Amino acid sequence: MKIFYFGGQKCGKTACAIQKTLELAKDKKPIYVATYLDNYNDKEMQERLKNHKKERSDTFITIEEGYDLSHLQEGETYLIDCLSMWILNNLEKTKEELITQIEKLFEKECNIVFILNDVSRGIIPLDSQSRKFVDLSGIIGQVVAKNCDEVYDVSYSIARQIK
Repeated sequence: MKIFYFGGQKCGKTACAIQKTLELAKDKKPIYVATYLDNYNDKEMQERLKNHKKERSDTFITIEEGYDLSHLQEGETYLIDCLSMWILNNLEKTKEELITQIEKLFEKECNIVFILNDVSRGIIPLDSQSRKFVDLSGIIGQVVAKNCDEVYDVSYSIARQIK
């Protein structure tokens, strides 16, 4: 099963995705793929990380992987939190390289719950790097939505199934 949660920042995506991941995993401990790399010594992001760890408590095995998602193994249940950070970490790669890596995940016999911040509803950024990030977020979001079994748009902790 492949499931996709998207929505704005701090809208409740992670809580919804955690619940769904635990349901999919049944009695086996799922794997939380943390894509944020603390390369910037950002105190506010470090606080967010603490909150995410607290939110999932010890119900997940956590791995940190910000670049290469191809290591996911068959037969497991994963929560990838989040594709937005994965895209940011991989901005030097081409759109085709990122799409190929994502598409390979759909060939694996495992459960994957994806999370993505929806940044496509704002203004067009002025600088090229920000534009690339927004464009890739929209493109990757389309690929994931097209290939997932279920897709949820999350607002204010309310998940609306759209696929």
